Amino acid sequence: MTARFAMVDDATALRASIADLLPAMQFVSVHRNVEELLEERPPADVVILDLHLTNVLQPAASQGIAAVRQVIGAGYRVCVYTQEERRFVLAACLAAGALGVVSKASSLEDAETSFRAVAEGELVLPPAVTGLIEVLARRGALTILTPRQRDVLAGRARGLTYAELSRSLFLSESTLRGYWRDLTGTVSQYLQATSPGDIERALGLGPGDLIDLWPETPPS
Repeated sequence: MTARFAMVDDATALRASIADLLPAMQFVSVHRNVEELLEERPPADVVILDLHLTNVLQPAASQGIAAVRQVIGAGYRVCVYTQEERRFVLAACLAAGALGVVSKASSLEDAETSFRAVAEGELVLPPAVTGLIEVLARRGALTILTPRQRDVLAGRARGLTYAELSRSLFLSESTLRGYWRDLTGTVSQYLQATSPGDIERALGLGPGDLIDLWPETPPS
């Protein structure tokens, strides 16, 4: 069955052009805010969601982590599509239950690949969050990774391709992709179960630095 997508973005031009930009994907609807999406309840498998939706035309629109939670609560898979670059904000989206975070600076080909991966239930980690997770693993906060998973995580955090990792680790690319799939599942569970205080202590941040960014409780 072909995956169906909906988009929530306050940029009129992007909403009007996304189906033409990604013609191989099936877009069932586009919306300017989460409230409109939840009122119409389109038959989508994945909602591609911008983080910043408040503007002068819709000053009360839900956005950020609250918007992620609302869309997930309505039964949709969420892939965040954003210009946001702060790694703690991006990690907080995953902690809130989003299955992917994709930069709007990505190529259309890479974005489509990521959207389709989310539709298949895969976790898509942006490079900034991959680096953050690698730091947490090195500092002992994420202890349940296998040695091979740590090797793959370290390589991916440094931008190495599967082909490059294959040559350095003497493993096939398919094996490495399997390690990555298992690793991302573990990371998703870790982020959703971890408190901001745990991450602050692991990273040496001041108490309360993440409290305004991090979800208070895992999504139901």
